[in-house]
Amino acid sequence: MPSWRSQGRFSVMQQPSIQATGTSRSPRGAGLDPIVIVGGGFGGLYTALALAEQPGHPPLLLIEPNDHFLFLPLLYELLSGELRRWQIAPSYQSLLAGRGIGWLKAKVDRIDTSSRQVHTAQGHTLAYSRLVLATGAGSDAFGVPGVKEHALGFRTLADVERLQALVRGLREGPLRGQRLAIVGGGPGGVELACKLADMLGDRAGIELIEQGPSLLSGSRAFNREQGLLALQRRGVRIRCDTRVLAVHGGHLELAPGGEGSEVRSSENLAVAAVIWAAGLRCQPPALLPPPPCDSRGRLLCGADLRLQSHADIFVVGDLARIQGAPGDVPLDPGPEAPTTAQVAFQAARVIAANIGHSLAGETLETFTWKDLGEMLSLGVGEASLTGAGFTLAGSGAYQLRRLAYLARLPGLPLQIRVAAGWLVGNGGSGTHS
Repeated sequence: MPSWRSQGRFSVMQQPSIQATGTSRSPRGAGLDPIVIVGGGFGGLYTALALAEQPGHPPLLLIEPNDHFLFLPLLYELLSGELRRWQIAPSYQSLLAGRGIGWLKAKVDRIDTSSRQVHTAQGHTLAYSRLVLATGAGSDAFGVPGVKEHALGFRTLADVERLQALVRGLREGPLRGQRLAIVGGGPGGVELACKLADMLGDRAGIELIEQGPSLLSGSRAFNREQGLLALQRRGVRIRCDTRVLAVHGGHLELAPGGEGSEVRSSENLAVAAVIWAAGLRCQPPALLPPPPCDSRGRLLCGADLRLQSHADIFVVGDLARIQGAPGDVPLDPGPEAPTTAQVAFQAARVIAANIGHSLAGETLETFTWKDLGEMLSLGVGEASLTGAGFTLAGSGAYQLRRLAYLARLPGLPLQIRVAAGWLVGNGGSGTHS
């Protein structure tokens, strides 16, 4: 277990309002500037929770502008009513209470790495001893006109509410045979298409549009097969090798052919709504001086998850692109770790340990992603999973997937409450509202 060295102190200018979620549980951390975690998604929250378990940890501060943590893999079950909001979106105040983690509800807009200061859009300036960047990723429009103005996303609670309102309108409206278009044939697009098809029945058709030659190109063969079968059973129309040229109010402009192909003809597809699930792009706070990043905005970090050329900054989750140790010839990272919750879970533990090692002047650990398998939600009450030579599809896979995520919910109290709800049979509302 790393030992914590006291250095500096918690320095806050501009009087930020920090939620009373507890203080450091050991006086050994009292003289340190805090460890600041920017972003409260999987990577950020689980890093903070892992750090809080370290005896004698320095002050911990999580900076996150939202009130609720969102367990993204179960967002589809929230949409369909199989789960309730409190089960997958607990408040940060309840999650952090008594854990020795401060929470500042603010948005970081720039970081001065030379002076070790974080600046928020609300006017706060905070010093740090170690910094964890965990701001995740958002939707990538790939420069397609009209996406921001006319397409719906599926990353937030507000997105869920908008989609639920859309489904209610289509189910209760006088017209049948309308179409929804989902752009993006990766896991998110396929899972969303299956859920919406079950929720809408014959009230609306669904078109799944993918620029590449096939759906689920990065998934395991079994899950890819089960995903295609699930879409076919639900009558989802699949359009591969199809580019979206523009999104308009009420229709899409499409062209045959993948990326880079010449546009020889186009088609206008009338739709009631467009849901954009085509890709992710990272947009971290401005770091001064700017660090190197890849084409998707991910920050280049070493195998120890430190930002390249920065001994006091760590990167976790979707934002991290592992290249090698600072100053070394870039490592061959092998298969690129996917942007999934399981990768963030694993990296959070390594970063928590490495922060302790770095403060104690000890050798840091290397992060190696362990592929634990892949799970897909394929409609109401159905799923597909594969891993360690084991495959399963249908209702049994749905139950195993739910149990696997139950074990990953943040904090034992929440796990117990959610499990109790499932055992008595009221884990969800049982409706598609």
